Amino acid sequence: MSHAEKRNPSGTPAQNHPTPSGFPLDHRPDPPNPLVSQYGWGTAPEGLATRRQLRAKGLRPAGQTPIVLRCRKCRNHPERLCTRPTFLYRIDRALPVRPMTLAQERALDRAMEARQRCPKCCRRYHHVIPLRSLGCCLECHDGTPADPTTYITPAADRHRLAA
Repeated sequence: MSHAEKRNPSGTPAQNHPTPSGFPLDHRPDPPNPLVSQYGWGTAPEGLATRRQLRAKGLRPAGQTPIVLRCRKCRNHPERLCTRPTFLYRIDRALPVRPMTLAQERALDRAMEARQRCPKCCRRYHHVIPLRSLGCCLECHDGTPADPTTYITPAADRHRLAA
């Protein structure tokens, strides 16, 4: 059975593709742009942005293949390769960020609660408490009194969750 006679999972005959993977050329990532690799740090061309820059504009990459920006050869160590490439995305291909669902909001709140609630006194603070280093809030750890405006009392928290 030749390559042209092989069938893909949908049952139609496969076309003779020039790529070894069998995918058509339009599914391949964008070819590397030789001009982008010549730019230094912080001097990327207009129309490209990092993920954080896209998020600040309320956009997401939307599945596009990133363009890799490598920094110029270092003046002090020209023999070293760039170890931290930057992934840039085209702004014109980016789409708006999807709104967060109610289930995602609940999951995020539960994750933050685990970082904000003291396991000893069960207070939920408005900031992240140092659980790794201290294991509890400062008041439980060394007796430093906590400002009542920095936490939600367990009784008030229970009433808030019930409502």
